[in-house]
Amino acid sequence: MTPGHRSTVDGVLRRSARRTPARVAVEYRDRSWTYEELDTAVSRAATVLRDQGLAPGDRVGAYGHNSDAYLIAFLACARAGLVHVPVNQNLTGDDLAYLVRQSGSTLVLTDPDLAGRLPDGVRTLPLRDADGSLLDLLVAAPGYDGPEPDGEDLVQLLYTSGTTALPKGAMMTHRALVHEYLSAITALDLGAGDRPVHALPLYHSAQTHVFLLPYLAVGATNIVLDAPDGDRLFDLIEAGRVDSLFAPPTVWIGLANRADFATRDLAGLRKAYYGASIMPVPVLERLRERLPHLAFYNCFGQSEIGPLATVLGPDEHEGRMDS
Repeated sequence: MTPGHRSTVDGVLRRSARRTPARVAVEYRDRSWTYEELDTAVSRAATVLRDQGLAPGDRVGAYGHNSDAYLIAFLACARAGLVHVPVNQNLTGDDLAYLVRQSGSTLVLTDPDLAGRLPDGVRTLPLRDADGSLLDLLVAAPGYDGPEPDGEDLVQLLYTSGTTALPKGAMMTHRALVHEYLSAITALDLGAGDRPVHALPLYHSAQTHVFLLPYLAVGATNIVLDAPDGDRLFDLIEAGRVDSLFAPPTVWIGLANRADFATRDLAGLRKAYYGASIMPVPVLERLRERLPHLAFYNCFGQSEIGPLATVLGPDEHEGRMDS
């Protein structure tokens, strides 16, 4: 099939692959993918998923840690017209069973170390690190040539936290997310020359939909980490490989309280994004004093809207740091 111009999530990657095919799109551990390689992997993974007997509109759970395979699986679901259901990797027992069953997931893509937590009878496919995993199978799979989704089709069931009741799945369409990506690019000054690191969980809408996918849209090189490890983050910043970081205040507090915060060369960090909870003003003041060149962005939103809603930009922080 020759795709036209579609307002779809996977189309974001496809357009970047056409513009800059040889540019590195994603690095994870010892693996890296150019934009062309990533787009090809997504197309082949879409074929693998459809060969599992899945049909457009079927729900596919994703219960895994951060990895390149997790990203490929999400984009492959999008390309094949499947509905991705991200599941918090920390859930177990009844909470996990509820999300899998309530979402109607007919297949759960999972990391091998998490598979044993899933309820009995749930059909699974390993994402990676196992024989017959998605990463293994896509190597020999042909490119996807089936029906593709439209912008108004459902692409993700994004479950809310369930603070006052059981979690509910927000129904996100392709077009809704793509429009949100454009808003994030504009409001957060995301550019192809940025060097972002993605260390927060990819099951969460903020890391995926406010940062990783918008950065893929502009053609940046993205580093995906397993977790926000301070040693690794400082090493990447000192080496000049990272200049943009999103993290909740708890992570920024941890970084600011490290014994080597005052001695490491962190001048290469240009953009600091935070959200999800209130940043203590003393911590923000300490960060700004230590790194006066650093541009801070306070992000606010809700899962149900993609999730970015408003941004307090670098030139708006003075006098409003307690916002």
